[in-house]
Amino acid sequence: MSRPTASSESTVRVMRGNRGRDTRPEMSIRRAVWSLGLRYRVGARPVPSLRRTADLVFTKARVAVFVDGCYWHGCPKHYRPARQNEAFWSAKITGNRRRDDETDTLLRAAGWTVVRIWEHEDATAGAERVRAAVIEARTRRRGPSE
Repeated sequence: MSRPTASSESTVRVMRGNRGRDTRPEMSIRRAVWSLGLRYRVGARPVPSLRRTADLVFTKARVAVFVDGCYWHGCPKHYRPARQNEAFWSAKITGNRRRDDETDTLLRAAGWTVVRIWEHEDATAGAERVRAAVIEARTRRRGPSE
């Protein structure tokens, strides 16, 4: 089965123009997490041999944070199917969702905690979820006696 193609050259340009990093929602989450006193790596691979890049990575705590766009990752609240070239976009979003699930499974199997935040979520609430995950992971890694 061949991959679907974009309907026009302008669609291809729009797709290429979308940022993969430093998006507005990602920057909001990063600022909120930073203001909580947490320090992280940006755009890093949690597992170097795995070709997956997290938006924020807490290496020692082994927490990977992904800020997912509602359209690109098929948000159950906000995703609306495309009206043009529906087959292409449906396959694209389905593939993204499948890859997200696979990424979560692979990272968890490698001992990582995965936090996914939708772009529509409040940045402060998302940052609090990240903080809770980091604290929990640090506690788990240290052990109950320390």
